[in-house]
Amino acid sequence: MTERPRFFDDLAGLAGGALSAASGLRDEMSAMVRTRVEEAIRRLDLVRRDEFDAVMELASRARAEADALAARVARLEEMAHRSEAAETSVPSPADGEAEQALTPDQEGSAPD
Repeated sequence: MTERPRFFDDLAGLAGGALSAASGLRDEMSAMVRTRVEEAIRRLDLVRRDEFDAVMELASRARAEADALAARVARLEEMAHRSEAAETSVPSPADGEAEQALTPDQEGSAPD
């Protein structure tokens, strides 16, 4: 009768050892798969989400700045066009010579 409980004890020990080995094998396989996936991702040259979000924010700011500059250039071109149109519609002086408008940098150096 003492033989039977010892058999079950041996069987339980064997099963426990097998489960322990299987658990270790599972952990090792998981680590190997994780390593392989990380290597594959590095080879694909992917970026992390936080890096992507930062670059998207920079691109958004650059786009907004470019749009603002384009609007400013359009306003300045319109002002220049109106100025040219006004200069051509001004009648010439009586002596026939055209008056020249001074630019802002010439105004400071104009003789008094």
